[in-house]
Amino acid sequence: MKTMFILMHRHQKLFFKDKGMFFSSLITPVILIVLYMTFLDKIYHNNFISYMPKNFSLSNAIINATVASQLIASLLAVSCVTVTFSVNMTMVQDYALDIRRDFDISPVKKNILYLSYLFATIMNSLLINIVALLLGLIYIATRGWYLQFTDILWLIGDVVLLVVFGAVLSGIVCFPLRTQGQRNAVGTIVSAGYGFLCGAYMPLHYFGTHLQKVMSFFPSTYATSLLRNHFLKQPFIKMKEAGVPRQVIKQIAISLDCKPKFLGHVVNVDMMILMLLVATIVLCMIYLFLSRHVSKRS
Repeated sequence: MKTMFILMHRHQKLFFKDKGMFFSSLITPVILIVLYMTFLDKIYHNNFISYMPKNFSLSNAIINATVASQLIASLLAVSCVTVTFSVNMTMVQDYALDIRRDFDISPVKKNILYLSYLFATIMNSLLINIVALLLGLIYIATRGWYLQFTDILWLIGDVVLLVVFGAVLSGIVCFPLRTQGQRNAVGTIVSAGYGFLCGAYMPLHYFGTHLQKVMSFFPSTYATSLLRNHFLKQPFIKMKEAGVPRQVIKQIAISLDCKPKFLGHVVNVDMMILMLLVATIVLCMIYLFLSRHVSKRS
């Protein structure tokens, strides 16, 4: 255990020592917030207004809070996973710089080494995404604040769960990579495509029926929905108090993927958490198998 903590501290120091990598990972959520505000804010706003009954007036504070919450939920759904691919650089860098040869002839067990990579990725990614969450909460506060303390605690828990999920996933994907070029290529592909696969850029109802069924098997779909449910809980309550018909609120929730379906059944928040936990545990088992057996043969 002591060896793993020493190695984890070593990986963390290397990450923070590379100022370019650290600041690029840290600024990624900031750039996403700006891009979301610039290109998606109006689209989300108009989409939300289209669900309102004719001649029905809803306060701008509730509308802006709903749109802002949707934006930040989408941002975190993407950054919690994609940032881990940027942060998980040490494992590949050690191969690229031939540092792994020193580890291979040392008495350090392979599974301990790979666990240290994993925990370092989790800790570094958590730091960046907690900062992203704080920036998102500040943005929501400027638009319309309805979140309660318990909602914020749930959101922190969501970020931790998604970061762990993303860290294990990135560990498996980056496991066979041996050069920085390979890692950069994978990071670029993940950053470009993950937002669509998790439904952050476009809600699932915009996709075809068959594609929706396929995406219902992806844990990332429920990660996005989990964040949106916790961000939008209070705005939905305020809509109900303002007199918005229950059916309209339900349609808005469905359009924002707050009520995803799996095999024809609506998945509630508790089931989303359970599905993500199970997916993370399964990925951890695969990662440990790779670190114990595949790494020895390689």
